[in-house]
Amino acid sequence: MVDQARARRLAKRISQIVAAALEHEVKDPRLSMVTITDTRVTGDLRDATVYYTVLGRSVDEAPDLAGAAAALASATGVLRSRVGAGTGVRFTPTLTFVPDEVPDEARRMEELLARARESDAELARRSLGARPAGDPDPYRTPREPPAE
Repeated sequence: MVDQARARRLAKRISQIVAAALEHEVKDPRLSMVTITDTRVTGDLRDATVYYTVLGRSVDEAPDLAGAAAALASATGVLRSRVGAGTGVRFTPTLTFVPDEVPDEARRMEELLARARESDAELARRSLGARPAGDPDPYRTPREPPAE
């Protein structure tokens, strides 16, 4: 039977161990701007998928995704041994590193929302002095009560 609570606890612990190892133990300069965002562990606790993002060194510089992926692939063995020592589980999960798409999608959504706000502002500006094309009150009500 799958214990989802145990899998979540193990995933959280793996995230902490990998993040600490990347910050303090792995000395690859390509990993200096890598941030661990999430970890998912399968129900049998055999495989862990670690999601990460790479930040650029400056606003103008694009992040080196390929370099970070190569550095994580080369450091997988060291990180897995750190996870095994830090978790104490019988079988250390295999680690798979996947770039996290959430920040890119969030940025895209922010751009879409900004475009929608601009469109709404333009529509409000155009309709400021506008008048209805037809009768101002298309739902006419009877002026006098009907005779009985």
